[in-house]
Amino acid sequence: MVRLYRPPLRVWVWIAASVALVVVATLLWRGSDAAATESTTAEPAGVPVGAPAGTVSQAWSAVSEPMPGDVVDDGRVVVASEHGVRAVDPLTGDEAWHYTRSNARLCDVAVTNGVAVAVFRTEDRCDEAVALDSGTGVRTWTRNLNFRADVRLESTDSIVLAVTRSGLVTLDPNNDNIRWRYEPPERCRILDAQAGASGIALLQRCSGSPAVQLRLLDGFAGDARWSRDLPDVTDDEVRLLGADRLVGVVVRDEIQLLSGADGAPLGSLPSAGDALMTSAGVAALLRVDGILHALDPATGDERWAVPALGLPTAPLTEKRGTAEGVVVVPEAAGFVFRDVVTGEPVGDPAAVEGLAEGGAATALGPVLVHQLTDRVVAYR
Repeated sequence: MVRLYRPPLRVWVWIAASVALVVVATLLWRGSDAAATESTTAEPAGVPVGAPAGTVSQAWSAVSEPMPGDVVDDGRVVVASEHGVRAVDPLTGDEAWHYTRSNARLCDVAVTNGVAVAVFRTEDRCDEAVALDSGTGVRTWTRNLNFRADVRLESTDSIVLAVTRSGLVTLDPNNDNIRWRYEPPERCRILDAQAGASGIALLQRCSGSPAVQLRLLDGFAGDARWSRDLPDVTDDEVRLLGADRLVGVVVRDEIQLLSGADGAPLGSLPSAGDALMTSAGVAALLRVDGILHALDPATGDERWAVPALGLPTAPLTEKRGTAEGVVVVPEAAGFVFRDVVTGEPVGDPAAVEGLAEGGAATALGPVLVHQLTDRVVAYR
């Protein structure tokens, strides 16, 4: 007769406890951030070599919601979606890397200084931030935050600005430091804010006051540099355009220009429609009512003006007109290379039919990247 071996009770207890531990661990993993995170990385991007052809056509396009203020960085084009960010190769449009969170929603993303800083919302607040190398997708830092659900990110060199109606926060994009916070005075709220080379410009309204206050804060220390009261306007009648040496603000149907150094008025322009503003080093570029104006950032004087569909981004240094470089202007005939100082064409344009109005253009070797409000389109 064969006797069946019956393990002692303590063995059965140990087995049951081990199985329970595995089940609990599996359930915790499935509900964890780690399980909900999917990421890939890539080798560093090379700089595309060559120049745009005389006639170009659409090579690829990518939807982005939300849209970063800048999408081109470290040889990649960075775009966003509901649950994360990804970077694509500018030549082919193929994905190079991605970072997504299935258990969180992307609040906003800013791209600057070689990193994409993305802020996610897990419940009712935007409370987690991650910085990813723009070229490779490698995570450089993460940290917890406590932003409102309506937070908006702006960026300039070495600064990421988080904007809500209840306050401002500046982050160092290359590490997880919070540099400073700004809370408006009691019974005041922030209407708008922009980050630029001059600092952080903000508009705030306080209850009981008919005026809107325009203030400029130091971008790295947060100290107030100057402030100006604007006339009695509603919240919808005033907005900031930029803070790159020349501060621009729309007040009803007028664009007011102020010195970034001390807030002194430097002139105004009428505006019957949407206005866009950016900086090109030695010039402030303002597009209003279909005309691109290049302004002296110290005086506000106009240097040149041309009809344009949108704005350029930073000047190109590899294709020079003067020592200050060349800007790529989206125009009716296509992408026109213009000397940033004189506005004169440099070389032949890259002709294209049906170029969309608005947005900003830049060149990456033979590729022309046109960044619109909801998508990025590449031409070559």
